[in-house]
Amino acid sequence: MEQSTSASFIRPATAQDAGRIAEILVFNNRLNFFPIFKDEQYSFCEMQVVSLAQQLAESRDALARTFVWDDGVLRGFVRIQGREVEKLFVDPCFQGRGVGAALLRFAVTHFEADHLWALEANESARRFYSVHGFAPTGESRFEEGTDQRLLLLHRQN
Repeated sequence: MEQSTSASFIRPATAQDAGRIAEILVFNNRLNFFPIFKDEQYSFCEMQVVSLAQQLAESRDALARTFVWDDGVLRGFVRIQGREVEKLFVDPCFQGRGVGAALLRFAVTHFEADHLWALEANESARRFYSVHGFAPTGESRFEEGTDQRLLLLHRQN
């Protein structure tokens, strides 16, 4: 894949994308969040590609706020809620190639996205957002049902 900084590969998500989006979510969860939360039941029993894909395909609201990088292969996605980056995930096989940066720029440029919540223990995500101008505000909250903190990051001008 050629690196591209343009939004030419970014398009609105459709119900047909739900399976691939679910794969990306499950893969990222198992690689990045399972080592932090250590919740085998959730990561390997509850979070399944087929059921997650079905939920996504049926959620018109979530799909309407989701944009995918698709250059023939759906490599990542961003979901936006107002001015918040609600989710940003790139398939681990394609990380480090500018996909996440392009999706984040798209959210900032087209939706004036200016904040997001990042898991404090997810250092790679915090580094990524820092490189792209997002800094901690000092505000935090616990991830629901866990002892893990989420940090509010705000875009610096």
